[in-house]
Amino acid sequence: MEVNQAKQEHLLALKVMRLTKPTLFTNMPVTCENRDLPGDLFGRLMKEDPSTIKGAEALMLGEMLTLPQNFGNIFLGETFSSYISVHNDSNQVVKDILVKADLQTSSQRLNLSASNNAVTELKPESCIDDVIHHEVKEIGTHILVCAVSYTTQAGEKLYFRKFFKFQVLKPLDVKTKFYNAETDEVFLEAQIQNITTLPMFMEKVSLEPSMMYNVTELNTVETGDVGTSTFGKMSYLQPMDTRQYLYCLKPKPEFAEKAGVIKGVTVIGKLDIVWKTNLGERGRLQTSQLQRMAPGYGDVRLSLEIIPDTVNLEEPFDITCKITNCSERTMDLVLEMCNTCSIHWCGVSGRQLGKVSPSASLALPLKLLSSVQGLQSISGLRLTDTFLKRTYEYDDIAQVCVVCPYMSRES
Repeated sequence: MEVNQAKQEHLLALKVMRLTKPTLFTNMPVTCENRDLPGDLFGRLMKEDPSTIKGAEALMLGEMLTLPQNFGNIFLGETFSSYISVHNDSNQVVKDILVKADLQTSSQRLNLSASNNAVTELKPESCIDDVIHHEVKEIGTHILVCAVSYTTQAGEKLYFRKFFKFQVLKPLDVKTKFYNAETDEVFLEAQIQNITTLPMFMEKVSLEPSMMYNVTELNTVETGDVGTSTFGKMSYLQPMDTRQYLYCLKPKPEFAEKAGVIKGVTVIGKLDIVWKTNLGERGRLQTSQLQRMAPGYGDVRLSLEIIPDTVNLEEPFDITCKITNCSERTMDLVLEMCNTCSIHWCGVSGRQLGKVSPSASLALPLKLLSSVQGLQSISGLRLTDTFLKRTYEYDDIAQVCVVCPYMSRES
């Protein structure tokens, strides 16, 4: 049955054309110096060429527009637009015409028809026009299936369809790196590379954080009250160029004190990227939820809240530590301070800190001094949970610069 229909000459003709904007004409300028044999001949020819830009004839990009000569490339995140026309080539009226357009991908089949209602009749030399739009969200082979069914004057029902195959390419290569700070802050570095053959105008690159985080973009330089982008006013990304974006995520106040909750959070958020190409065609991509490796704090986390940048040799200085119970049980903690070759703790070692509930924390002011100059590592703190008789040691907590205030200065 299908073989007979394929051989039968139909009364209607189907035409499908992709709708895309024109491109700027490009030429290959030929230049030489005035002292060369041609002299200023090439320069005069380029000035007389109507396709070149006046005053910038040596540029490859002209000021004239050219219509697309082929199907062109379609990239993920762009909008695919197509014009579908069904024309009555016969000399008789055709009835009950139904035009259907489906897009077949590797995972689904989408109906793109603007209307599923049949046209009552189509007179000779008349046509039915339709424009379809679809935001491309998958990479790989796509097939546009256009089917037409109609009824002749004799009451015969006929049907035919055509297939149009095209490839959807990847426009950007996105790589991410996570850096966990000593606090609960998380830094995200996003590397975005333009892997197309055309420059892109990066309209927006933002991070949509998960519900537990607030995000701060670190891609601007503050000059007074105005923030200037680190990439300049015209944010163009040339083919195969890579740009790095940096973001800082901080836990929201209602989650910041819940150490056990933040410890297990791996979902950070997703990137939203919007760009424009050629004559303003817009593309948009959203990554899947970005995930990081959860930091391993152990049962008890010790972080440094306050520490001076520079201290004097053999003079006591103060620091403030924060102890957080990251376990799911209550702890009874004892603090021990062990001297090292350069760091000496001031105070009573082995003192009782008391009970700390799950996800709770306490601030611990401490005093110490250094007997050695230079950059010294603060080490030698030990916490013991008396309930489970379990000990936690902390070395290389932080570093401090030790200077001698009595050192003579040369005038």
